Amino acid sequence: MAKEDYYQSLGVDRNASADEIKQAFRKLA
Repeated sequence: MAKEDYYQSLGVDRNASADEIKQAFRKLA
């Protein structure tokens, strides 16, 4: 799985901050 896929599944920009990624991940969890 390419890194880009993680960003797409989380619905965040590729240049999103770590906090944004964590928040998006919690929404899916």
